[in-house]
Amino acid sequence: MAKRKTTRKKKNRKKSSRHQIFKSSLLKAFAGVACLFVLVLAAGVVAHFLIKQQKTSSPDVSSPQPPPAPPKPTAKAPPFEVYPRNEIPAPQKPQMRPKPKELPPTVKKKLPLVAIIIDDLGYDKKIAAKLGSLNANITFSILPHSPYQLSIARMSREKGIETMLHLPMEPVEYPNVDPGPGALLTSMSPDELIGQLKDNLKTLPDVKGVNNHMGSRMTTESGHLYQIFSILKKRNLYFVDSRTSAQTLCKPSARLFQIPFAQRDIFLDHRQDADFIRKQISGLIRIARHNGYAVAIGHPNFTTYQVLREMMPALQNAVELVPASKIVKPIG
Repeated sequence: MAKRKTTRKKKNRKKSSRHQIFKSSLLKAFAGVACLFVLVLAAGVVAHFLIKQQKTSSPDVSSPQPPPAPPKPTAKAPPFEVYPRNEIPAPQKPQMRPKPKELPPTVKKKLPLVAIIIDDLGYDKKIAAKLGSLNANITFSILPHSPYQLSIARMSREKGIETMLHLPMEPVEYPNVDPGPGALLTSMSPDELIGQLKDNLKTLPDVKGVNNHMGSRMTTESGHLYQIFSILKKRNLYFVDSRTSAQTLCKPSARLFQIPFAQRDIFLDHRQDADFIRKQISGLIRIARHNGYAVAIGHPNFTTYQVLREMMPALQNAVELVPASKIVKPIG
């Protein structure tokens, strides 16, 4: 009996010892895992701090950088006319003029008519406003799809200034010289050409007529001119040939379609020099006196504006300034 009790005690001691060892081992394992977790967490915090500090001090070159914002588009004006090297001589016809009758002193002598067209408007509203302040019967020709086309057209309407569409056409120098948005090109199909012309006219619905911007190649292509003039005929618009080529076929094309037509006699300012512009205005008066009328083309330059303002009183005494629509007529 005593032996059994002794044996049980021994067994109970062994079980208690094993249980204590297991409990101790479990506690040690838990403590080790906890320490490891704390170490990992601390290492992560330190690493995050170091990486953040490194990024602020020197950005990672290898990381992809967002592309820079594109610059805001700026509307750049196309160049003015590509002037011929030598001024294209106006076609001369022998005219048998009767000797003018002597007028009574009380009858005022009729002055020759002059139309001054200012081309290439639409990219500078300040110079347009200055030219509009001249209070003269000049005509504004506005480029389609230009940034200030509508405000200039509105100002012209308020001041009673006649407006034209300054129609960009392909020059001989294309593509080295770009006539600008809305250009009519000889490579276009008939549908493309007519579609572009209609789109250009849509931008300026109040225009009375059209003249060509550049176009030294397009105005020598009769097939393309027929397509253009067929639309102008339907819209009851006149055409003024800027005569940027001596080989222009605009006049016979206008005769075929019976479109009111005129052509430029003189450029006022293909040299931006005040004395030169004064000389050109004097030449304009001589042509008008000889033919009874004349058409001049100028451009929105400050020097042109200054000379026109200076010479306007003398010009209005010598000729009658009229809109282009008063000079154009069907070609017989």
